[in-house]
Amino acid sequence: MKLHRRAVLAGCLAAPLTAGLLPGRSAAQGTTPGQEGALIRRPIPSTGETVPAIGIGTSRRYDVAPDSDAVAPLRETVARFLGLGGTVIDTAPDYGRAEEVLGRILAETKTREKVFLCSKVAAKGREAGRAQIEQSFRRLGTDRIDLVAVHNLIDPEAQLPLLRELRDGKRIRYIGATTWAEKQYGDLEALMKAHPLDVIQVNYAVDARQAAARILPLAQERGIAVMVNVPFGRERLFNLVRGRDLPPWAAEFDCASWPQFFLKYVLSHEAVTCPVPGTAQVRYVEDNLGAARGRLPDAAARRKMEEFIDGL
Repeated sequence: MKLHRRAVLAGCLAAPLTAGLLPGRSAAQGTTPGQEGALIRRPIPSTGETVPAIGIGTSRRYDVAPDSDAVAPLRETVARFLGLGGTVIDTAPDYGRAEEVLGRILAETKTREKVFLCSKVAAKGREAGRAQIEQSFRRLGTDRIDLVAVHNLIDPEAQLPLLRELRDGKRIRYIGATTWAEKQYGDLEALMKAHPLDVIQVNYAVDARQAAARILPLAQERGIAVMVNVPFGRERLFNLVRGRDLPPWAAEFDCASWPQFFLKYVLSHEAVTCPVPGTAQVRYVEDNLGAARGRLPDAAARRKMEEFIDGL
């Protein structure tokens, strides 16, 4: 049976989590979902610009009719995200109508300038890539996109020169490449060595740690920022912890929920800049951003988290 995040979140928020906090540190300090406060920020090495360490992904959840009632909760989600200090929102032309929906939300709320806006190009051939990127500008209702990445390594030799041209023209600010599949790691590694990328996006989670072997160290070596997709394993991790309480020692790194457990693990890797979990409800924004507050797991805690999940 597939377990939805809402069931996991409801269960772990119902129980108090205070054991193991350091002296002088209350459970309200850094653990309460929705808590106001400064978020951890991470640098983009190519410029030194920093971004908040948790973002929003729009795959699947934002693919709705732009004029439908389904947009209202998404608008509220984006507003709450920005209100709590988030900025990074990731979308793509391959995500159905997500770009158009996000563009309308930003226009209606007049919040485009508060967003570190990320999209992708997933076309073969330079002219097809150019046409798709121009479409993204129109759908998003902006004349500047902060990051455009080659989606799933589709024709990077054609698209990267185009992205560099757009960056030189100041229409985009950063360029990158993405994958969500381990089978592409060899190609991603080669691309990272051959091209001066600003950002990569890769899958990484507490139960899917393959990127830590070579991709994340190479990103550090090459000075490339790392966005992380599917940090919950597309619900896989929530199914794994179904019916289980958080271990008491999770409080030692200010963790109040399973989503925070999964995100804090990812974020505690020193190469990671910003996970972008799919987020379409206000309560999930509040909970996710809690992972970017307070303490993060140290090396010993990370090993304990891995052993715990591996043992389930």
